[in-house]
Amino acid sequence: MRLATFNVENMFDRASIMNLSTWKEGKKVLQDFSQLSNLIQKEQYLQPDKDKMLDIMNRHKGLLTSGESKYILLRKVRGRFLERKKIVANGRDDWIGWFDLKQEHVKETAVENTARVARELNADVFCVIEAEHRTALNRFNDAVIPKVGGLKYSHVMLIDGNDDRGIDVGIMTRSSFNIQTIVSHVDDSDEQGRIFSRDCAEYEILTPLGKTLLVLVNHFKSKGYGSRLDNDRKRRRQAERVRRIYQDRIDSGLEFIAIAGDLNDILDSGPLQPLLGEGSDLTDIMQHSRFVGDGRSGTHGHGNKGDKLDYILMSPALASKVQEGGIERRGVWGGVHGTLFPHFPEIKKKEDAASDHAALWVDLDL
Repeated sequence: MRLATFNVENMFDRASIMNLSTWKEGKKVLQDFSQLSNLIQKEQYLQPDKDKMLDIMNRHKGLLTSGESKYILLRKVRGRFLERKKIVANGRDDWIGWFDLKQEHVKETAVENTARVARELNADVFCVIEAEHRTALNRFNDAVIPKVGGLKYSHVMLIDGNDDRGIDVGIMTRSSFNIQTIVSHVDDSDEQGRIFSRDCAEYEILTPLGKTLLVLVNHFKSKGYGSRLDNDRKRRRQAERVRRIYQDRIDSGLEFIAIAGDLNDILDSGPLQPLLGEGSDLTDIMQHSRFVGDGRSGTHGHGNKGDKLDYILMSPALASKVQEGGIERRGVWGGVHGTLFPHFPEIKKKEDAASDHAALWVDLDL
């Protein structure tokens, strides 16, 4: 059987701020959006809160006057929040509404190239990172994968996570790989609050040979916005929680466990040490003796060492079942002119790329 993971960077619609050429361009907008979203949740809006909200909204042309800027929307359902450039609500109970990020369609060519990656992977268990929602994942499976000659999946599952931007984690499996149980961790919390930026979704899958494979699909906190220290702490908390979940499942008697997805950090980073540090029994497929690489150790962008973000971590029993592993990079535009490595002929320019992430796969005797 083949297990694969791929950060698709959305199927059909994506927050427009995430389509800018660099993270730096969108960082401030995402920070403003996050602050506004947090401020409006307060039970009581004190004058400093109102001043802060007005100051942020004033930075985005149109948001204060018409409720819509280039990247942020104010959605008001009921009650009074903003009138004549003044916040008239005195707390969360005075109105119903929220701030939202404006969406734009992903190019059709890019969507089809995403499907080509899925076609070439031809995985039995396919972990999908950054899908908008289950409806989009179903539509992609039903209409786009077959359009490019791929085989559609029989089982498609995605649980909405904690990210307002619609970047969730899901899974698709073939007919003979039935999903037996599903566990979500969107509400897992510690003394600092909610742990997962998206989810750590557990899928227990029965293989045709009668083996049980547990897949923990993850997408850790990005480095895109917020302070580096806060981001590192968040990923550390996420890694610690995933490690505890993994150990609990091992202690319960499960042998074959994979932790797959985008962990948004490199192998020897401090935040990932709970999973990959000294004494860990987990093996990443790219470190396995049967992995066949292409000379590039990264999975994102140009594939440099510092671009290693995507993982398939395996328990000892699962690692012993590896037949071969590899990386699928043909959906990525590498370098300024796309010449760093081969890509699909349908990718004529950077905007046609399926994703900035390569996909990882492993063949298992399971």
